[in-house]
Amino acid sequence: MDTISFIKYQGLGNDFVVIDSRKTDLSKVDLHALAVDICDRHFGVGADGLIIVWPSTKAHYRMQIINSDGSEPEMCGNGIRCFAKYVFEVDKLKEEVISVETKAGIIVPAVILEKGVVVGAEVDMGIPSEMTNVKLQMTNYGAIEIYSVSIGNPHAVNFVDDFAKVNISEIGPQIENHPHFPNKTNVEFARIINDHEIELKVWERGAGETLACGTGACALVAAAVLLKKTGRKVLVKLPGGNLDIEWQASDNHIIMRGPAEKVFEGSYSI
Repeated sequence: MDTISFIKYQGLGNDFVVIDSRKTDLSKVDLHALAVDICDRHFGVGADGLIIVWPSTKAHYRMQIINSDGSEPEMCGNGIRCFAKYVFEVDKLKEEVISVETKAGIIVPAVILEKGVVVGAEVDMGIPSEMTNVKLQMTNYGAIEIYSVSIGNPHAVNFVDDFAKVNISEIGPQIENHPHFPNKTNVEFARIINDHEIELKVWERGAGETLACGTGACALVAAAVLLKKTGRKVLVKLPGGNLDIEWQASDNHIIMRGPAEKVFEGSYSI
């Protein structure tokens, strides 16, 4: 039986199994089936997604991410911070800024170092799409107002006053799979604390409720700024921890800052 070496990472509790294609021959592996198996929290390693490191002809590296259900999103904010930590440490890089090819385009993370150790990354997430607004009919909830923003991947933001009134495991999948979103969508439920702090809970497309979502935090801040609910610098408080998000007025790019941590490494039988 063949085995694959992996390293488990997490960013604010959003966890990933990282496999390096440069070290392991994946040519005969069904990667989407592998993601479902290895991400299973009872019979596998357990994770929200599988990240694969590939060489790139367009950037320093290429990142492929596959959700725990086998679907493949365009990008992952927490995932790319873990990706940056992995390649910086494994490849013993001197430069602190790298370019990463993704299905959402070229993303540029810069590692955050403390005493020579990567503790996180600052990532230029690019320019968000124009925001659209729609009211969707939800079972048991009636009409729900949604603000849609893309950060390379789709997000539907709903602002709430009280999380106790929202059953995320019930309404999250209804919005994710609503016909209004033909490619499905990530869903953010947000409570404004003040003009520079927001509490956020996430239902991720293809992964379900997670402890954090980096692109979701960016989409949320874009919506909050456009609706004049906050300023451009916001601390987004997620169940897994906090992200610093800034929507720069100078170039319209959204910057995300947050942690990344290695959990353990091992080998997986396939």
